[in-house]
Amino acid sequence: MAPIMNWRKSSYSGEEGNCVEVGASSEAVGVRDTKDRDGGTLMFPTAAWGGFLRSLKAERFG
Repeated sequence: MAPIMNWRKSSYSGEEGNCVEVGASSEAVGVRDTKDRDGGTLMFPTAAWGGFLRSLKAERFG
């Protein structure tokens, strides 16, 4: 698997440190906690991540 690159912090994150970062490779999207970057990364196939984002934009989660 290609390494995750271009990690980005949410624009909704403040300076308090309660943040997540999202990064991508050609095969997957990773999500990690900025306070514990070496503690683990949740990995999602790019198609699944795209579906998740579409659901968020459609406000399907209450």
